[in-house]
Amino acid sequence: MPSTLHTEPVATVLDGLLEAEREGDARAFAETGVTDPKSAWAELDAGQMAETFKDASMSVSKEGGELLYLLTRATGARTVVEYGTSFGVSTLYLASAVRDNGGGQVIGTELQADKVAKATEAIAAAGLSDIASVRGGDARETLRDLPGPVDLLLMDGWPNLNRQVLQLVEPRLRKGALVLVDDMDMEFGFDIHREMREYLADPANGYLSLRLGVAHGILAGVRLG
Repeated sequence: MPSTLHTEPVATVLDGLLEAEREGDARAFAETGVTDPKSAWAELDAGQMAETFKDASMSVSKEGGELLYLLTRATGARTVVEYGTSFGVSTLYLASAVRDNGGGQVIGTELQADKVAKATEAIAAAGLSDIASVRGGDARETLRDLPGPVDLLLMDGWPNLNRQVLQLVEPRLRKGALVLVDDMDMEFGFDIHREMREYLADPANGYLSLRLGVAHGILAGVRLG
């Protein structure tokens, strides 16, 4: 029996989103006028960054999405939280896996309002509205109320807020839960992932972690207790 991921209409929606990213992201980044990422991070808050890059997808790649699907299936995840939904590419991979695991929920969050609407449309078009939903607003607020336990947390939002978001979700993570941090190898003008990398690498914090050389680099951490 084929997985949800490779059946209609999920595959059609994903192909369309990934193609739109390939065709439009370079232009969207250029049109922001941002030439010094480090200065942008220093001068703009999360809301301003979200609006500046509102037309850029910045989604996981097809390879990265397939890895998300595999890891979600392998762990039998039923409750998944996603920080940074964008247009919903990663959400569809996660929701397909959760459906194939027997059902559950994917809770996404996205700061930019237009992206919330488009991701919600994509989820509906893929027939996954019973599994996935997107909460609009700052993740530090939208993820305060979560069901538990959480089986998998994907961190694909603004990296400078990763540690704060993890701190919020951490009490809900079950033993053995996966924490996945995307874009570890992307150039941000400085080592923006250092805090998360060091935190997840220290067993004293309750994790074991390993960098996976897929797409733009994914850091995978397992919650020990």
